[in-house]
Amino acid sequence: MLLLTPSSDEESLALAWLWNHRKFRRVNKLFLSERARGLPIKDFLRQNAANAISLGNMLMGMASILCSLNGHHYLACWLVLIGYLLDLADGAVARRLDACSPLGAKLDDFADYTTFGIATSLLLRTPHLIDNILCMCYGLSVFIRVCFYTSGIPFVYRGLPCLYSSAILASASLLSGGNTVLLRTTAVALILFMVSRSFYPHDRVLESQNWKKAIYAGGVIMVFSSIQSLCCVYYLLWCVSYMLFPGSLWSSKV
Repeated sequence: MLLLTPSSDEESLALAWLWNHRKFRRVNKLFLSERARGLPIKDFLRQNAANAISLGNMLMGMASILCSLNGHHYLACWLVLIGYLLDLADGAVARRLDACSPLGAKLDDFADYTTFGIATSLLLRTPHLIDNILCMCYGLSVFIRVCFYTSGIPFVYRGLPCLYSSAILASASLLSGGNTVLLRTTAVALILFMVSRSFYPHDRVLESQNWKKAIYAGGVIMVFSSIQSLCCVYYLLWCVSYMLFPGSLWSSKV
């Protein structure tokens, strides 16, 4: 009986084909898994875009705190104004991407207290005892407002939102060159507005009329311009108009 055995060339071809087939299956599996993995990454970025903006706001506040403690008062004020712009943007981005979450709400509160509570209160700090007491009172009023003040009405605040009071205080400090009398008077008035029982609309600047979006864009341009006095006046007019005419001018229905 004659036995047929494969030649060495045939064995080599068979082994090569088998190796290439396994390699192709591995590469194909890896490619498919990467495609499947791409969707969670996009979903992760969508869900955390607003959280990244809130984190940026918190970083601005932390940097402002360090600047104040090291005597860089001028830079500390500018960082608070940048935090103001970021805080107006994070909620709009979250709603736009349908990415509102309990984590985002908590992160936003932490960022607000860091930038508009601690960092802003340190703008009032001087060697005088009265200024240190006022610094603590301002920080405490922001803490009370963030933690306990709620209107129970969607998109309506009770008491002046702390981001507007911070922008007013930072702009007044830059414009006056850190005049202590002016800052003390302004801080006391802002504390009273923040803990008042008045209602303020959620202006939703980036989701409202085009003129409000234009004001926000102007605020971004002003922050990065070199005209300090014009920038401070711009922010003062913006925030004081919201503080004094919340319903007639800044309501989402206007």
